[in-house]
Amino acid sequence: MEKIEFRAVIKFLTKRGKSVHTILEEMSPVYGDYCPSKTMVYKWHTLFKQGGESLEDDPRPGRPIEVTTSEIIQKDEKLILEDARLKKK
Repeated sequence: MEKIEFRAVIKFLTKRGKSVHTILEEMSPVYGDYCPSKTMVYKWHTLFKQGGESLEDDPRPGRPIEVTTSEIIQKDEKLILEDARLKKK
């Protein structure tokens, strides 16, 4: 199950006025070992109680993750073939 789905369940139960303990009691039998930890349920419960609406993580600072696709590789190879001074690592 995706993190977003767990967060949606936590958000729904928080909006219904359930406590962290009750949310964990309701989620544990359904999701078993895949159930989020008490710490994570508490974190998201607090965010939703404070009026948070987003199920997504906040963006992290720093350099973005690099993505390598076949399209990027083809562009790089084309550039290398066109300019003999470029090298492939």
